[in-house]
Amino acid sequence: MSAPSYGRHQQADAESFWEKHYRSRRAGAGRANPLLVEAAAALRPGAALDLGCGGGGDTIWLAERGWQVTAVDISETAVERVRARADELGFGCRVTAEAHDLARSFPSGTFDLVSAQYFHSPFALPRARVLRTAAHALRPGGRLLVVDHGSTAPWSWNQDPHAYYATPGEVAAELALEPEQWPVLRADMPRRRATGPGGRTAIVADHVLLIRRAGA
Repeated sequence: MSAPSYGRHQQADAESFWEKHYRSRRAGAGRANPLLVEAAAALRPGAALDLGCGGGGDTIWLAERGWQVTAVDISETAVERVRARADELGFGCRVTAEAHDLARSFPSGTFDLVSAQYFHSPFALPRARVLRTAAHALRPGGRLLVVDHGSTAPWSWNQDPHAYYATPGEVAAELALEPEQWPVLRADMPRRRATGPGGRTAIVADHVLLIRRAGA
């Protein structure tokens, strides 16, 4: 599947959208995503990459547990806040926060864990290409965790009633990774009670894909 076009106008719109989104939210890392906690809690800390770090809840949770985290987002505001929060908590040395438009650039380095939590955008994004790049950036034995929306929460920015949420199997097929080199460890669609802004709760579905790079 070819990557969608992502022109200069679209890039500016994406940056503006996410800047406005994070500037309108109160600063603070918030909670870690529960499926990241579930997947990473038993892992030995190493180098992690948080794709689309947003408010930084996942980055902070990982850094608190000894991971060296590269946190990336298209929003300069999000990146600056994550960096400041890590410094405030005393482990800024464990967090490298970088602004990246992942349609155009990707952070350097190799990783033991790459987390892509709800890596969706209302703008054109070559998502499969970015996630394939992430898989190739894994060290032997490293894991790529992709958690996607499987339903629309009442507080989601995407309220399209016709939105289609690709299954974990469909996402894996789109990545087109060699199964011998990147075996799938998990591909399921759990449901959970989620809490949104203002304490509002709803039952939501998640689509979870966990891939491991073969090796050590």
